[in-house]
Parts: sequence; C-alpha cells; structure tokens
Amino acid sequence: MDASANRDRGGAGATVVTSQKVVAGYEEDYKRWQEQVNRAVRDFDGFEGTELYPPESEEDNQWVVVFRFAGLDQLSAWLRSGTRRELLHEGRELFEEEPSQEVLSGGEPAQQAVTAVVSHEVKPGRERDFVAWQDKTLKTQEKYPGFMGSELFAPVEGIQDRWVVVFRFDTREHLDQWLKSEARRKLLDEGRHYFATYDVREIASAFSGWFRFGKGEQAGVPPNWKQAMSVLLALYPTVMVLNLTVGRALTNAGVPGYLGLFISNVLSVGILTWVLMPMVVNRAFSFWLSPDRPRSRRVDVAGAAVVGLCYAVLIAIFGLTT
Repeated sequence: MDASANRDRGGAGATVVTSQKVVAGYEEDYKRWQEQVNRAVRDFDGFEGTELYPPESEEDNQWVVVFRFAGLDQLSAWLRSGTRRELLHEGRELFEEEPSQEVLSGGEPAQQAVTAVVSHEVKPGRERDFVAWQDKTLKTQEKYPGFMGSELFAPVEGIQDRWVVVFRFDTREHLDQWLKSEARRKLLDEGRHYFATYDVREIASAFSGWFRFGKGEQAGVPPNWKQAMSVLLALYPTVMVLNLTVGRALTNAGVPGYLGLFISNVLSVGILTWVLMPMVVNRAFSFWLSPDRPRSRRVDVAGAAVVGLCYAVLIAIFGLTT
C-alpha cells in the first residue's frame, strides 16, 4: 500500500493508546487491575477490542494498552465515564506517574507489525508548519527499509490537544534503525521550532516474525488474533510429534527431562520458523491471513471455522494414535 495514501485515508473508528509506567514489583497487581478495566469497558456501546502490550524490558516497565471503539462519540463516553474514573482512582497506587493517552480518530488500528505512536505538543500558531514538517518527515521515512505507512491525527476537541503520528515498520530492527537514524535526529532538531515536547511509544505484534506477505519493504502481517490461531495450528502437531518421537528417544537414552524438553523446544521453534509457518500455514491460509487481500466478516469467519476444524481433526488423530 502506498504510504501517502495511508495518510489520507480516514475511517469511522476511534482508538485510544494508553501508556502507564507500573511501579516495580506491582506487575501482577497491575494485570489484575487491567483485567477489571477490560471487563468494565466491554459494557460500553461501540467497544470493539483491546490489546495489552507488556514492556520491552524490566527497566522500562511501561505497559501500553490499546482500546478500539466504533466511533469517537462512544470512545469519548468511555473516557469521560464515572466507571473509568473510579477504576483509575483504584489503580493510582500501581503507577509511578499519571498514565498518558493518545486518541486516534479514524485511521488504521495501531496493532499490526511494529508501530510507533508519537504525540506532539505543537506550539500555538505553528500548526501549518508542523504539518508541512510531518510531510517532509514522511518522505524521508519512505526511504528506510521496512517502512509500511504513516498516519497523522489532529487534536480531538474536548479530549486531547496533542497532535499524534502513528507509523509502522515490518520489524523492530527496522523501526529502531529509523528512530536512531541521523536523518531523524536532524528532522527533530528542525521540528523543535514547531512543537514544544514529544513522546514516543512502541507497540509490537506478538508473532509478527512468523508472518510475511508480499515482498520487500511493504510486507505485512495479519491481525494478532489470526496470528495466535495460526501459530497454535502449527505448534500443537509439532509438539505432539516431537514428544512421540524425539522426546521418547531422549527419555530412552537416559537424557534428563529438563534437557530433553529444551532440545524439543529448540526443534519446535526451528520447525515453526523455517518450515511450517512460511511454507505450510501462510500458504494454505493466505486467503485469510494476507493483509493485502480484501477483508470481510464472511472471510474472517470462514477462515476461523476452517482453522477450528483443523484443530478438531488434529485432536482426533492424536487421540486415536496415542
């Protein structure tokens, strides 16, 4: 997909990306609290889904949550609700500082591939200059390996007064290459004439390394729920076959269980990465997984049903053979 076209295309949906730095040692308490929030938000009109992204390192300890709604009005109702206010009050002791959020009205869901969400506090009267600077930045980004698209979101009146940019790369390595580049550093120096502060948050797909469709820099990945179903489809028979063959052979040879399990895990990851996912699952289910194919609820349901049927067949086969 052309990156500039991605910038211009809008949508009726609305997304809020919330970033919260959890106090060290309170991670499990935070997960339980976040589950309360997730249960509460499901009761609100227009709610479509949520994703939780843990921190990249223990030192960072910054958790990112994405909430998606059908429209801005429904999202606003959640953000301003007494339910959410009470939950934030209950969880205040879990955070080192006030959670921050970016509201994205329309555009693409910020959950595919590796996504960076950058919010800017634009100086009054410099909005046009800022937009022109963003266009210049986009033209530079397009030259970098793995760039998949960028979207610019204006402030949302009554909810947020910051400008937000969302851009995607196919891998974390390519994203980091851009974030640490000399070209970006020079652009940021120039951009400081137009914005006072900015903040960067990264969101990574859980299994994106196992999914590639298309060629070169525009290769993409399917939604996380399809990735999870597909990985399970390949992982289950791989683990079962290895347990029945390699696992038994290692046990009979006197290899300790913990070492045998490690060897089996190494083999299963290798088989998934270089054989089953790219050569079998991705090809067989490209009609359902490929992000470049037209999407419809009918195709989504049909693909999920076929995968579910494959689960049942595999369970029956291993049930009869073991």
